[in-house]
Amino acid sequence: MSWPRILPILLLIGSNIFMTYAWYGHLKDLKHAPIFVAILASWAVAFFEYCLQVPANRIGSGCYSLYQLKVMQEIITMVVFAVFASVYMRQSFSWDFVAAGISLTAAAFFMFRGLSGG
Repeated sequence: MSWPRILPILLLIGSNIFMTYAWYGHLKDLKHAPIFVAILASWAVAFFEYCLQVPANRIGSGCYSLYQLKVMQEIITMVVFAVFASVYMRQSFSWDFVAAGISLTAAAFFMFRGLSGG
């Protein structure tokens, strides 16, 4: 796999780490703070998400279709979220989440089986 195909994946992983924390981290770290503080903190974290996501999609659009980028991003989101929820938020892992992940993997199979990029 070539660097232009790998770099968007790495950037999307980083982007999703920031996104997941921006969306859910305040539930643990700022649960006693006023809502406007949580909103501002989440926006600040989301800035870094976009600093990675925009280049990921820009670079990725050169070798992946828009549909492929979206399905890839959703799978990355599910994996990052599962690790975040289990490890950081200490939520129990469910088999329903695994089933949803398998469904997304099936979607990726259909989206990437031609891998012509368009």
